[in-house]
Amino acid sequence: MRKFSISDIEGLIGIKAHTIRAWEVRYNLVPPKRTPTNIRFYNEDDLRTLLNIVALNENGYKISKIARMGQEVISNLVGKLKTDLGKESLQMMSLCKATIAFDELEFVRVLNTCIGEMGLVKTMDLVIFPFMKKIGMLWQTGAIDPAHEHFASNLIRERIIIEINSVGQPVLSGTKKFLLFLPESEMHENGLLFARYLLKSRGHDSLYLGLETPYSDLIKVVESYRPDFAFTVLTSLNLGKNVNKIIGKVMDHLNVPLLVAGSLISEFDILVQDRLTPLKNVRDMTDFLEYL
Repeated sequence: MRKFSISDIEGLIGIKAHTIRAWEVRYNLVPPKRTPTNIRFYNEDDLRTLLNIVALNENGYKISKIARMGQEVISNLVGKLKTDLGKESLQMMSLCKATIAFDELEFVRVLNTCIGEMGLVKTMDLVIFPFMKKIGMLWQTGAIDPAHEHFASNLIRERIIIEINSVGQPVLSGTKKFLLFLPESEMHENGLLFARYLLKSRGHDSLYLGLETPYSDLIKVVESYRPDFAFTVLTSLNLGKNVNKIIGKVMDHLNVPLLVAGSLISEFDILVQDRLTPLKNVRDMTDFLEYL
C-alpha cells in the first residue's frame, strides 16, 4: 500500500498541513502511522478518509461533528453529496479519490454523471480541466505515480471520443477547416480532442493529427489540406518556460492563423504575434467559434 507524507496529503486534498495536524490533535481525526524510525506517514485508507472529511466540511459539516461520526456514516453522507452536481469541487475530489484507488467503475460513474447532467463543455470547464491540472502537478511533485495520470487521462480520452462520435454533422454556412495537432514533446491529447468535439458540434471540418507532430510535417499538411486555421494545445509543465519559443517554432512552419489553448496559455505571458490567437479558457474557445 502506498505511503504519503503530510505534504503529499496537503497537495492531494487541498488542506494545509497545519490544519490536518490540528484535526489530529483536537479531534484525533486520522492520526498518521509511523515507520520503525518514527517517521509519520499516511496510507491510502487514510487518504480516502481525509477526502471524505474534506467533502463533508466543504458542504457545511463542522469538523467537531464529523469527528463524532463513524466511518460508515461519513461514507453514506458523502455518497448522498455526490448527487449534487452543483458542487464541482466535490466531483473533482471524487475523481481524485477514484484515480488514487485505480477505481475505473467509480471514475467512469462520476464522469458519466457529470456529462449527463452538465454536458461535455461545462464538465470539461468546471471539473475535468481543473482535475487534470491538479493531477499533473501531483505527478510532477511525486505525490502520485505517472500511472495514476495515465489511468485518468485514458478514461477521459475514451469518453471524449464517444462524445465526438455521437455528434451529427450540422449544416453550417461558412464552414471553416481546422488543422489540429500537438507539437513535438507535447503528449497530453485531451484538450485537443475537446477542440475537435467543439468544432464538429458547430459544423466545422477538422483534420486531426494528434500528439507529437513533427514540425517539418506541418508545412506539407498545410499545403495539402489548406486549412483556414491551425489549432494546438500546450499543457505539459516541462514546456512552460519555453512556451513562447515553441509557439514561435510552430508559426515558423505555418502560413495560416494559429489558435493556441491549454493551461500554459493561461499561466504564462504569451507574446503578441500576427496570426496568433491565444485561448486562455473554454469560454475563449467557445466565443471564438461563436463569432467566427
